[in-house]
Amino acid sequence: MGKATPFLMFQGGKAEEAMNYYVSIIEDAEITSIVRYGANETGDEGTVMQATFTVKGQEFMCIDSNVTHQFSFTPAFSIFVTCDSEEELNELYHKLIDGGEALMPIGDYGFSQKFAWLNDQFGVSWQLNLPA
Repeated sequence: MGKATPFLMFQGGKAEEAMNYYVSIIEDAEITSIVRYGANETGDEGTVMQATFTVKGQEFMCIDSNVTHQFSFTPAFSIFVTCDSEEELNELYHKLIDGGEALMPIGDYGFSQKFAWLNDQFGVSWQLNLPA
């Protein structure tokens, strides 16, 4: 069996912008490949046909959908990040919440030192955890 990879579908040509944002704010994150639509292909020229990026060693795939859908991301699927320090959690939270919304603001919810859950500006849901 092959591996399982989380796959993010962006609309409105936001895939590359999202990847660039994530790798700029998260240590140990990088874009590993980008294939763009060319002229006369099914997607808008220059948008992401398929790309991969990593966050803390976890690979993700993403695309720019060339079809407008009536759905987007949902908090039922989120990227769970185990932070190494309170400073890392706070910094990531404040960068990811910019243009987004808090689902559970930074706090002590009894199951870790600190935890936060949010949707970022692209609608992607993140859980940030500092273990006990």
